[in-house]
Amino acid sequence: MEKEAFVQQIVPLRTVLLARAKGLTRDADRAEDLVQEVMLRLWDKRGQLDGHPNHQALALKILQNCFLDEEKRKKIQQEATLPLPSEERAGMGDWELIQWIVEHLPPLQRRIFRMKDIEGYETEEIQQLTGCSADSIRKNLSRARRKIREDYIRLNERRKPR
Repeated sequence: MEKEAFVQQIVPLRTVLLARAKGLTRDADRAEDLVQEVMLRLWDKRGQLDGHPNHQALALKILQNCFLDEEKRKKIQQEATLPLPSEERAGMGDWELIQWIVEHLPPLQRRIFRMKDIEGYETEEIQQLTGCSADSIRKNLSRARRKIREDYIRLNERRKPR
């Protein structure tokens, strides 16, 4: 599916997804984050969307799965933080450590960070592809960068020999 077809066929589903997400989360900000995650997943699958018979059903199923994944992730995060064994961390270079931290970001932050800082998409392009507001993109990008910086400092201090 080309970019224009995606914008015409998938982006309008955002309102339906947002209503359903608000029903699941009971929180407008969290619902917005879920919808953005769904839009990013659909963007990643855009090559397979042409053959799918019902885009709305697919989007709603992805939304439900994202919600359930988020709930599981929250539970796991409450139990532990960045479970990287010290011997593995000690052997990592700085770039490898940063890549590892990026891989452990929440999915929405990871995807927006990659689209903006690695793939070089402009904010307007990310807005158009995901249906997210510029403010939401900015907030998620800021959260991702802050988390990368904090985790890098914390993990880098732990791997220094004492």
